[in-house]
Amino acid sequence: MTPSTPGSPAWVDLGTADPVDAERFYTALFGWTAEVAGDYTTFLLNGLPVAGAGPLYGVGQPTAWSTYIGTNDADGVAHRVAAAGGKVLVEPFDVQDQGRMAAFLDPGGAPFSVWEPGTMRGAELMDVPGALTWNELNTRDLDGSMSFYRAVFGWQFRNSSMSGVPYVVAKVRDIPVCGIQAMRPEDWPDDIGPHWVVYFAVQDVDRATDHALALGGSVLMVPTTLPIGRYAVLTDAQGGLFAVLGGRSRH
Repeated sequence: MTPSTPGSPAWVDLGTADPVDAERFYTALFGWTAEVAGDYTTFLLNGLPVAGAGPLYGVGQPTAWSTYIGTNDADGVAHRVAAAGGKVLVEPFDVQDQGRMAAFLDPGGAPFSVWEPGTMRGAELMDVPGALTWNELNTRDLDGSMSFYRAVFGWQFRNSSMSGVPYVVAKVRDIPVCGIQAMRPEDWPDDIGPHWVVYFAVQDVDRATDHALALGGSVLMVPTTLPIGRYAVLTDAQGGLFAVLGGRSRH
């Protein structure tokens, strides 16, 4: 699977109130270098783009990571989102010659975006330490989310569970591309809405967690071992949530 494969997560970027501090935090944590053009930062690993960061545009908008699903037809996705009960937040538009993007809410209220590649394909490295390795939707309506994303992207699903919590793996041409986890009422406060989480691969989850703390971040879930690997859920210094994962294989 490549970042330009339609239906597969292609890119992630951070909306942040403090791009300068985001650059400090993430370059130190993941060994990224930063390439700034206007108000947008592209983070590079080994000289290849792996993630981005830009300013917040809405008043009161929290610092957050966004997941972009790759597509070869952003306009078609926008039509399918609306038809399937989602909401178009930002109509498809061209980002110079780099590509075409749009932003949406799924029926549960989880924001996500799409990327139709032009000269910029998306993340050029995945599944190596310091790069994106997994994307996961947390939803209060597992069946409804499966129905929506199947209609929009044609995903297939494999039922699974994660520590006893209902979980499905979404697939494109039988290749796993992301996960969807049920938000059980007993596990999630009412004020936390459905959301996508980005996972970055690391060599040592415990060391990365300690490093994030030293850089001013916080720990929402301590390092935990699951059959797929060891992971932790963290925030950066502005509260942007992300996860780190070690030891998993995409297949």
